[in-house]
Amino acid sequence: MLRSPGPDSPAGGLRLVPFRGLRYAPDRVGSLAAVTSPPYDVVVRPDGLHHLQTADPYNIVRLILPEATDPAARHRQAAETLRRWQADGVLVRDPRPALYVYEQRKGDVLQRGLIGALRLTPPDEGVVLPHEDVIPEVVEDRAALMRATAANLEPLLLSYRGDGTATGATAVIERTTGRAPLLSTTTEDGFSHRLWSVADPRELAEIDRDLSRRQALIADGHHRWATYLRLQAEHTGHDGQRDGHDGFWDHGLVLLVDTARHPLGVQAIHRVLPHLPVAEALARLDGAFRVRTVDGPLPHALRALETTPGNALLLTGDGVFHLLHDPDPALVARTVRDDRPEEWRRLDATVLHSVLLGTVWRVPDSSAEIGYLHDAAAAVAQAERLEGSAILLRAVAEDTVRELARRGVTMPRKSTSFGPKPATGLVLRALGDGREG
Repeated sequence: MLRSPGPDSPAGGLRLVPFRGLRYAPDRVGSLAAVTSPPYDVVVRPDGLHHLQTADPYNIVRLILPEATDPAARHRQAAETLRRWQADGVLVRDPRPALYVYEQRKGDVLQRGLIGALRLTPPDEGVVLPHEDVIPEVVEDRAALMRATAANLEPLLLSYRGDGTATGATAVIERTTGRAPLLSTTTEDGFSHRLWSVADPRELAEIDRDLSRRQALIADGHHRWATYLRLQAEHTGHDGQRDGHDGFWDHGLVLLVDTARHPLGVQAIHRVLPHLPVAEALARLDGAFRVRTVDGPLPHALRALETTPGNALLLTGDGVFHLLHDPDPALVARTVRDDRPEEWRRLDATVLHSVLLGTVWRVPDSSAEIGYLHDAAAAVAQAERLEGSAILLRAVAEDTVRELARRGVTMPRKSTSFGPKPATGLVLRALGDGREG
């Protein structure tokens, strides 16, 4: 059982440390909106990557998703690009350490939180709760990129539950948004973004007192969190001493959002199986699921999926929407682990990975065989282009995610997509700011 953090626990709760942010110089780029990007795993390649690359020669995607002939060359290229942009004054370090208040707004959606360098803690302390498994090869790629650049290029999204009142960190955030922001921009998805710095020692102490009583759920960024922990271990000697980098690798860049104040939206992440045509997928079901065709277009088919009781998935890629539902109970009992809570065993993603991908279709668990896309329409389009299959899923309630995480139970990888996600490129954290420790 995970320990509960708090003032009297060894974990000590969340500790968010100020740092000297690395930010774009507005006079060196076409616009701040043109140099930002969604998180690296949301960019749909190759079209989305090319779109961002051509938006501005300094778009952040050249750092988070560099293109070269092999992984080592990609990471070297990102490191060289980061050094060049700093030397040329494209990216400039802020003059003093600060936490950053970050606001996203679109229509009725308003999200505010704090960006800072979060102290990394062992998983068993229960301060930061992961809720999904990770793909080792993705962690290795992100670790190699962070090693090469010696930087955190984009913040994770973490959620915590405050008191629901304008006190502590929330009070500081509300006061800060009444001031003139460091930057303001609107990205092409319609979200406006504003950023402020908080450097006053009294306000920083007020934030620290509040957050030291909290624990956080990883809403978005499990692979980057696993990367942070790996790099921390690499830079800590066998005697527990740091390697002389002033505690840089003992912290990681995050955005903390109080979901009692600003609830996050939860969406599903869909799968694309590029080497499994829909006709073959249906033929190999052999009674594992009941199947019925539902009418399109896509929004209508997704509504049919949402209203289906029990486990259900939407299979498409051939121009038709096939609703898979009512899996064979005996097959589920035989293939799904029985040492996990019932809530975990009933998850659509659990049944998908255990029953269909692992047993019925025998799809290898690798990035070459299973793609993960946040947008349903993009998943369908990709499956049709590749003549493969798209598996569309439903979102999981945040309370279910949080409760499983508190019990130390991880969901299948890429089970949820929390948002809105922070834009990448508004503030970076690089080695040498001389603050963490």
